[in-house]
Amino acid sequence: MDMRTTRRLAIGILIGGSLAAATGFAQEIKFFRIGTGGTAGTYFPIGGLISNAISSAPGSRKCEEGGACGVPGLVATAVATNGSVANINAIQGGTLEAGLTQSDVAYWAYTGTGVYEGKPKVEGLRAIANLYPETIHLVARKGAGIKTVADLKGKRVSLDEPGSGTLIDARIVLGAYGLTEKDVKAEYLKPNASSDRLRDNALDAYFFVGGFPVGAVVELATSVGVELVPISGPEADKLLKEYGFFSKDTIPAETYKGVAETPTISVNALLVTNASQSDDLVYGVTKALWNDNSRKLLDSGHAKGKQIKKETALQGVGIPVHPGAERFYKEAGIKTQ
Repeated sequence: MDMRTTRRLAIGILIGGSLAAATGFAQEIKFFRIGTGGTAGTYFPIGGLISNAISSAPGSRKCEEGGACGVPGLVATAVATNGSVANINAIQGGTLEAGLTQSDVAYWAYTGTGVYEGKPKVEGLRAIANLYPETIHLVARKGAGIKTVADLKGKRVSLDEPGSGTLIDARIVLGAYGLTEKDVKAEYLKPNASSDRLRDNALDAYFFVGGFPVGAVVELATSVGVELVPISGPEADKLLKEYGFFSKDTIPAETYKGVAETPTISVNALLVTNASQSDDLVYGVTKALWNDNSRKLLDSGHAKGKQIKKETALQGVGIPVHPGAERFYKEAGIKTQ
């Protein structure tokens, strides 16, 4: 074999090895899409924090010694969506690997009850973690004369978009006070669009379910001022008794500028996935969510981040926990509720 042939063979081996290495590298990367909600709500920033916490593409960043930074080779992304129902449908259809959803919507989907009555059960829905309480906000325009839920009759009210958990809960709240969508001038807008219309006096009130403080409401309260309508009294007590996934809640005074303490109700925000996701992957995602580096991201990234705690991760999930997540919690000594 002459020198020229040897050189060609060596170059061929190097190129082949490089391509093999590149192919192997590409195969190591796995994309993990997390459905959130509208960009003006709480799901989107929280979803972004979780994505950062669990992502760890090869060579993307260095971690402190002894502290894992996400799942090796996992690239997680937060995807803006219409919210809870849309996320569950996308997880079932395979266009999302995980998503945020309200605990009530997750329960209805899994059991085929409530808003899923008459529809196929989403039997593959599985929980990764309970995250934080989601508070029902009923935001009213100053001077609209809305002091109670019953005052919404005849008013211009946004109930949020179809596919959102907010729309479902808004209907339940209206019903508790003897109202239906036909009793109000209903619109179906995202929170940011609702805020714009309320600011322009084109809307009297809107519902939104999310962890406070909600960015769209903060901006509105600061710019033109708003009122929060309490969801309380015997009607709310009856609602709490009928729907076990609701809890009493309070929005503290000055959470939104100029707004007094407001009694209301809340549901849990869950991170969910499909039973078809591998146990090892979900185990890794769960473990990454609760490491020390993730704790720092959650604590500093959003006001609700501090309420996302490993100790409460299995409280009030209402649906089965994914086996991969369950394995992590057992190792951590956290019992399924």
